[in-house]
Amino acid sequence: MDQTDNKRILRDGQRIHVVDRKDRHYALTLKAGDTFQHSGETVLHDALIGQPDGSRITLSRGTPMLAIIPTFADYVMKMPRGAQILYPKDLATIAMWADIYPGAVVFESGCGSGALTMTLLRAVGDQGRVISHEIREDFLKTARRNIERYLGDVPNLSLIHNDAYAGIDEPPVDRVVLDLPEPWNVVPHAAKILRPGGVFLSFVPTVPQIVTTVEALGREGIITMVETIEVLIRTWNIEGRSVRPDHRMVAHTGFLTIARRVADQTA
Repeated sequence: MDQTDNKRILRDGQRIHVVDRKDRHYALTLKAGDTFQHSGETVLHDALIGQPDGSRITLSRGTPMLAIIPTFADYVMKMPRGAQILYPKDLATIAMWADIYPGAVVFESGCGSGALTMTLLRAVGDQGRVISHEIREDFLKTARRNIERYLGDVPNLSLIHNDAYAGIDEPPVDRVVLDLPEPWNVVPHAAKILRPGGVFLSFVPTVPQIVTTVEALGREGIITMVETIEVLIRTWNIEGRSVRPDHRMVAHTGFLTIARRVADQTA
């Protein structure tokens, strides 16, 4: 069996999801000898270990479920949280609009539970680097656990306990990505470490935060092309001739403000 096949097999120590007929996900870490319990029914972890990803399983009273290796979006929505996570819709948009590319060096502040950090790591690849500053040590610990559980060892990640509002002592970077309550306090520091042509992106939930951030960007003579967007997602119900939008949707979660750093003016 080659390495690709091994990735498709449920393994001891692996984080998986068990999914019921209503598409509800239940996260668990497989451990030989343990038992998964759900609504009075059980299934042994040993019965799952070694099965292929996407296996149909049957609980002790006959209830069918599905055992899967979670997608990144699945994992993010069910992982332990130290802080409110960014939704997959925003994470995907950040990776595109901030132009996070393989080999990039990215500075991040506000790692929270690690969802954004993992998004950046997956985008920069093994040749890139992510430098993440977080002021709260408890968030750093939660983020590190979540990241290592999903991605394993990540030598190209630096998780640093630091208040980015007070300053950033880092070499030049290709991208700056912020998920902070007051990103405007980081704008002057970001302008110093962001290389010419580099991209700045911040995520905030409210309009007053956008306004203050955009004003701060405007005060920096080397920041231009400022743009703010938000992302809304509406799913649809498709059942025979019943085709309609779902009654509920993931609407506003936050705003993304994107900008570019230009080269310094020379005489």
